Amino acid sequence: MSIEKAVQILQTGGLVAFPTETVYGLGADATDPHAVARGYDAKGRPSFNPLIAHVPTLKEAEAHGHFSPRARALAQAFWPGPLTIVVPRRPDSSVAELACAGLATIALRAPAHPVAQSLLKAFGRPIVAPSANRSGHVSATRAGHVREDLGQAVELVLEGGQSEIGLESTIVSVDADGRATLLRPGAIERAEIESITGPLAAAQPGKVQSPGMLESHYAPRARLRLDISAPEPGEAYLAFGAPAPAGGLTLSASGDLTEAAANLYAHLRTLDASGTASIAVAPIPARGLGEAIRDRLARAAAPR
Repeated sequence: MSIEKAVQILQTGGLVAFPTETVYGLGADATDPHAVARGYDAKGRPSFNPLIAHVPTLKEAEAHGHFSPRARALAQAFWPGPLTIVVPRRPDSSVAELACAGLATIALRAPAHPVAQSLLKAFGRPIVAPSANRSGHVSATRAGHVREDLGQAVELVLEGGQSEIGLESTIVSVDADGRATLLRPGAIERAEIESITGPLAAAQPGKVQSPGMLESHYAPRARLRLDISAPEPGEAYLAFGAPAPAGGLTLSASGDLTEAAANLYAHLRTLDASGTASIAVAPIPARGLGEAIRDRLARAAAPR
């Protein structure tokens, strides 16, 4: 019944938040520019920041973007799953140009979460779904986080429990010639991508080519200090590889990066809600998922 209600809301230009394996998304009909604009407005998101169009399978994605053999190989290897692929946009794509922020490319993903898959198949059209939180704020990994941030701006929140991964998708662009660029590290590690693409090129500094590339993003209200071994008096502490001191939280006492990624946004929200003015964050290794965790923390700590 909830899926049926969600489809009805989307068909009339409304907003529906739903779970994915990465974080919760704020869904709108990708083919309706007015619905896309409502999503931008609800988040307070700059309209030059493009959105990801979600589809159930590669077949549906190919109706909206040109997939080179390398891009297709990535989709076949990691879809459904936490990988977004940016490819040249087909001129006959029904996805609203507003969702692509005027770019000649389109960001596409097939999520793995069963609720997301059910919604996409029942709706029958692509759904844009940026993270279901205020723009620039900490991403939502629980339904309660969505309600805290967006309130009445979203007509329905589909429940899906705690996000399994808790970190946004990896974003890779693949041009018509098959050249692959890492635009955003994420839930799929660099080495897994490079096993298919070879060495990934680096994104151009200062150029917004996909979601999640703004310098200040994923930020709590409190100031963040990174790579801190011990907090200052009165400062909250986000530990890693050891138990947290009183008043703090640990991403993973055992140093497990998968556990740390799953806890990152919920712990930042909890510490922020305590009223602390500053959160010190323990050093996080840059290997594997640590690359994505460090990327999110660096953006969260950037000047607002």
